[in-house]
Amino acid sequence: MPATLIDGKSLAAAIRASLKNRIDALALRGTRPGLAAILAGDDAASRVYVRNKARACEETGLRSEVHEFPGDVSESALLERIAQLNAARTVHGVVLQLPLPRHLDPERILPAISPAKDVDGFHAANLGALVQGRPRFVPGTPAGVMRMLEHAGVALAGRHAVVVGRSTIVGKPLALLLLQKDATVTICHSKTSDLAAQTRQADVLVAAVGRARLVTASMVKPGACVVDVGINRMADGKLCGDVDFAAVKEVAGIITPVPGGVGPMTVAMLIVNTVRAAEHSLEQPTA
Repeated sequence: MPATLIDGKSLAAAIRASLKNRIDALALRGTRPGLAAILAGDDAASRVYVRNKARACEETGLRSEVHEFPGDVSESALLERIAQLNAARTVHGVVLQLPLPRHLDPERILPAISPAKDVDGFHAANLGALVQGRPRFVPGTPAGVMRMLEHAGVALAGRHAVVVGRSTIVGKPLALLLLQKDATVTICHSKTSDLAAQTRQADVLVAAVGRARLVTASMVKPGACVVDVGINRMADGKLCGDVDFAAVKEVAGIITPVPGGVGPMTVAMLIVNTVRAAEHSLEQPTA
């Protein structure tokens, strides 16, 4: 029997709709949550991502700003704009769209975003809070994956979760979130010996490496929950994930599609974080 599909698109829409009361409550206090995205260069995929974020914000009732810079923008120019956004009372979340042009180092620029406005959850202060088990902002993709697992009724306590990918954007924070739900977690990466032997042990398998159709049916435990975080554009222009969806859905018990799976959830959780940031801003004393 083919696997049950987790529809990330409809779940994301429901999450955004559920924010209405909180957004209305903020409006009564004179606040409309605002998200500012910084886009440097002309990467086509980045433009699509930023456009999707802006559209989702407007549809949900948030303000959105896109600050575009040419590919040869200097580090100092980006840092100056981030400082302005950090100080802006109408901006509650600031995101720096990655990847940056090659001459720019995100590790030098991302820390400039105020932790209180770091709705992507990439700042060391927010990642550190996640390690301590008391996160303020969780990166959108890991947070979205956890909401999908919860929505699908996937039991995590005592189960074996295997995460393929160790980035600070997805793999590492997701592993921490799974640990907080009492799963036993294995993180695999490019140096893992016999990857298939690891993935076949997974009750919950998450693929997040950016390699098209890396996970095949023979690598999946029958009945497992398979979450595909990858998004890859093929030569014919079509999108596919890190999982060979057509084959794996015949083995897995639950699976997420690409597109329409984790992607919409990432944007929804970014909006959740922005609303939370706006709420937190009202709790802070004014100068």
